[in-house]
Amino acid sequence: MFRVLDVEAAVPTAPLDPATVVDGSPSAGSRALAAVAGVEVGVWEMSPGTATDVEVDEVFVVLSGSATVTFEDGERVDLAAGSVVRLRAGEHTTWVVHETLRKIYVA
Repeated sequence: MFRVLDVEAAVPTAPLDPATVVDGSPSAGSRALAAVAGVEVGVWEMSPGTATDVEVDEVFVVLSGSATVTFEDGERVDLAAGSVVRLRAGEHTTWVVHETLRKIYVA
């Protein structure tokens, strides 16, 4: 039996920790959709603004919006619908969200 996962449903968001906010007043949140063999699949969303983060092991696909992620080593990745990215646990990143970013993640 198949179960359709609703990636369009609302994601509860809250303001980010002020210690991580570099610019603006971004909010973010996530909603788990399923667990498969101990791995979580979910939807994450962040509103415009700039914030830092320390990543977990994750692969994600951008569903909508646009952003730029800069890694501690200086590498920059521009994100748009269809972008696929692999994050590694412990990586320090800075997220500049230009248009509310929505992604589906596997972590």
